[in-house]
Formats: sequence, C-alpha cells, structure tokens
Amino acid sequence: MLALGFLALQPTALLLPGRGMRSPVARAAAPSMAAKTAALLFDCDGVIVETEELHRLAYNQAFADFGLEVGGKPVDWTVSYYDKLQNTVGGGKPKMRWHFMETCGGEWPVCTKRDGRTPASEEEGMALIDELQDAKTEFYKGIVDQAAEARPGVLELMDAAIATPNLAVGICSAATRGGFDRVVNSIVGKERLAKLDVVIAGDDVTAKKPDPMIYNLAAERLGLGKTACVVIEDSLVGLRAATSAGMPCLITYTASTAAEDFYGEGAAAKVPDLGVGVTLDALFDVAAGAPLAEIASSVRDPKP
Repeated sequence: MLALGFLALQPTALLLPGRGMRSPVARAAAPSMAAKTAALLFDCDGVIVETEELHRLAYNQAFADFGLEVGGKPVDWTVSYYDKLQNTVGGGKPKMRWHFMETCGGEWPVCTKRDGRTPASEEEGMALIDELQDAKTEFYKGIVDQAAEARPGVLELMDAAIATPNLAVGICSAATRGGFDRVVNSIVGKERLAKLDVVIAGDDVTAKKPDPMIYNLAAERLGLGKTACVVIEDSLVGLRAATSAGMPCLITYTASTAAEDFYGEGAAAKVPDLGVGVTLDALFDVAAGAPLAEIASSVRDPKP
C-alpha cells in the first residue's frame, strides 16, 4: 500500500508523469466504473467550504512572516483586492506571481525578515514564491482547524450523488494539496472521501484554472464525455475552466463573487448556496443517468 495525501491507495493508484494522481477510490467498496454514465464534480474552496477569506488571512500572515515589502510598503492583500485576484487567477503561486508582475509592475518584493533577500531573476522570484506558499499553507491549516465549516447543502448533495449507482462523484480543486487535504479531511471526512470516484488537487495538473486541464483529466479518469459531467463552482476562474472543458456549470456564489456576470460568462445556473433546494433531481435525469438540458431551473437565480 502507498500512503498518499489523505488516503491509502492501492498499488495502481500512483502519480504518473504529466497526469497527476489517479482516482483515489476505495475500489472494493465502490460501484463498477462501467455503471457510471454521468458525474457531479465539486470545486473545493468556495463550494464545499467558504474559505477565500481564510486563504487571504493566511497569505497576509506569510507575507508578514517574511517581512515582504514592495516600494517600501508592506505587501498586504485587502478583501477587495483578493476578490479581484480570485476571479482573475487560479492557484496560490500564480496569484502571487500575477501580483508582483502585474499589480507591482514586474517588481519582486524585498524580504525585510528572514534572509533579507530581493529576487534578481524569475528563477529566484519563483523560489521565493515556493517558500511563501509553503508558509501560507501552514498558517492556513491552523486557520482551517478553527474556522472552516461546510456550506449549506453541499454534503447532503454529495451524499445523495454517492448513493446513486450511475453517478460518479469527484472533487477538482486548484488548491495545493497541503491545504486541500486539511479542508477535505476536516469537512468532507475520510469515510466520504473513500467513496469518491476522482479527487484532483492543483498539484496534480500542470495548468491551473481557468485552464480546463483539471476537468478534462477528471472526465478522462472517469471515462465519460464532457457533457455528461456537471460542475459546481463559485468563481469566474472556475466557471471558465468548466465551460472551456465543455461541461455545464452551476455556480454557488459567495459574498465576494455575487456581483460577477456568471450568466454572461456561460453559467448554466447560479444560486446563493446549494441549500436553496439544489437536489440531484434538479441537475440530472437520474433514471437516465444524464444531466438535464436545463439544470436547477426551478431554484436558480433568474437569467437576464
């Protein structure tokens, strides 16, 4: 047996070059993959748990720990700025690089604490970002343990899908595995995770959302066509990844993403949370094992 992340995998469940992690499934307990005709795929941050503010706090703690400054001013991401970031760039390391290259005009930060360095090249800058991400993940784990809780309706919908023999269920998150594992272990739970058909984190793909790679990989792992997969996301970045993969996407927005033009960007439906009445019957023709032509039509926010 090989221990990987939150689950012990059989010898066939290995990291493959360029492919990430094979589906972490309890094979003996799971229904035959041949029986799956459609899939429900959840994002993690903002969908399973409303964590974006927790991420922001953890980034700022990491920046302070390194004493980061640009132009003599401390690096600190405000709520409004982080809202912009999460709807522009997927993944933590790309967010930091985008901040320094775009917002800061290509200027790498000075570390006034630790070793006092200032990156002089792209390679040195990305090495610093790697260290910042590691520090942020540790701060984030502590914050999650104190503050994270499931969003309304998400675990109930996940359980209903798991209990439906012809539906595959998965989680596809842009988050790095350290923080991702902490959230899903705490909120989803190991017993429920062992029943999922596919789980992919940001470390397992080479291109982050809004690139569709993570959803293309999920469909490939499941052996399903793209249109047979329904995605639940919370942000424009996630929506663009799903629609670029050719998958219908339901948005469960948060306070920080509520004003975004999700319908204009191709969302099939949007709701404030899954507790408003989003059931399997609102998403799938369960008997036929296929997504509905119009998902969540009775509970979604009106389309323009």
